[in-house]
Amino acid sequence: MLAIIAPGQGAQTPGMLTPWLEISDCAESISRWSEVIGKDLVALGTTADADEIRDTANAQPLIVATGLIAANLLGVSAPVVSGHSVGEITAAAVAKVISEFDAMRFVNDRANAMAKAASLEKTGMSAVLGGEREEVLDAILKLGLVAANDNGAGQIVAAGLISELSLFADNPPAGARIRSLAVAGAFHTRYMQSAQEVLAKSAATISPSDPTGSIISNRDGFAVVDGEEVLERIISQVASPVRWDLCMKSLQELGVTGVIELAPAGTLVGLLKRAAPEIETFAFKSPADLAAAKEFVEKHK
Repeated sequence: MLAIIAPGQGAQTPGMLTPWLEISDCAESISRWSEVIGKDLVALGTTADADEIRDTANAQPLIVATGLIAANLLGVSAPVVSGHSVGEITAAAVAKVISEFDAMRFVNDRANAMAKAASLEKTGMSAVLGGEREEVLDAILKLGLVAANDNGAGQIVAAGLISELSLFADNPPAGARIRSLAVAGAFHTRYMQSAQEVLAKSAATISPSDPTGSIISNRDGFAVVDGEEVLERIISQVASPVRWDLCMKSLQELGVTGVIELAPAGTLVGLLKRAAPEIETFAFKSPADLAAAKEFVEKHK
């Protein structure tokens, strides 16, 4: 059984749209979406530097746009779809819950609202690599931080005030390494409450359809088959932890044998290789991978 997954913020790299824009259909889509959201995705995906595309307001629409053109070029559907954080919007469009234009408007509203929410207080995120899971979670909780991303495979992301994160870095749990992440705020925590309210208003203009397959939700790894619920979960997820560990567990329990990660690919298949090595993975990074990606699809139909 095949699953298609979409990465979240942090997967972007400078120039990542360049090879895709050599394909006329992809270039036309990017141009149309740029007009819809009022941002130059071509420039962001070709000439913008790392700092510019690290900006939440730019990173999120760029990542979703890249995932959508990769999905369109692949041209296949899958019985199971999922996405990490903002990748859930990509997944919703891939599964036909929302249109691509609605996805781009929705992600742009999300990106702008999260960037604004992040500017209200000095917050951030730090990756915790290794250590005993329960000890790591306990240390995060004791400092008033939140395990905003539980990514499995020995990776948990703590989020909260910069002052709390500094204390955490100075006193890491036994056997754990802490790495500060280059993000603007404490995503997937209460600090994003104002962004959640903006998204609820944005979603009110969208009429979702039921997905063509199951969408595994970041909230709890549950396989959702109702379009309204998919949208509601995406809204609430802005201020709630991402349980990617449970999403990977669901992939296993559903009997998925092969997973394709859409561009900008690499992060999620890396986690899967460690957490669920029995599942074969494919990182669809550029148009040069198309033939191999289609072979992979045929193998796991």
